[in-house]
Amino acid sequence: MRDIVDPSVRTATPADAGVVLVLARELAITFVTERRAFRDSYRQLLAASDTDLLVVDVGGVVRGYLLGFSHHSLIANGQVSWVEEVAVAAEFRRHGLGARLMADFERRARDRGSRFIALATTRAHAFYEAMGYSDHASYFRKLL
Repeated sequence: MRDIVDPSVRTATPADAGVVLVLARELAITFVTERRAFRDSYRQLLAASDTDLLVVDVGGVVRGYLLGFSHHSLIANGQVSWVEEVAVAAEFRRHGLGARLMADFERRARDRGSRFIALATTRAHAFYEAMGYSDHASYFRKLL
C-alpha cells in the first residue's frame, strides 16, 4: 500500500490530458479509447460550461479523474447532475481518492442548485453505496 500524502482535487487542465487518457483507457470496457477522438473531446469538455472534468493530484501527479455534467430537468424542478466517468489508477485505489473526486463534484453540483446526482456503474456498487448513493433505476443503452 502506498502512503497518500495531501491529495487535492482540481479542475483538469490541457497539461493533464496524457494522464487522463491513460486512466480512461483503463476504465473503458466497451470502447477502445482512441487518442485523436480523446483529444478532441477533452478540449471540448474543458471549454463546456455544464461540465466538470476534475482530477485528483497526489504529490504533483494526477492519479484519477471524474467527468460530470449538470443540466436542467423538467421533472426534477430544476437542475440535476450526472457522473459519467470516474477512474483512479489501480495502485492508488482504496485510499479515498475516488471519494474525494465525488465529494468535490457533489459540492459543485450543490452550489449549482442540482436536485440530485445520478450515475451508472457496472463495477463499483459498493463504492457508491458507501457514499450514500442508492440503486434507484435500471440503466439501458444501445450502441450506435
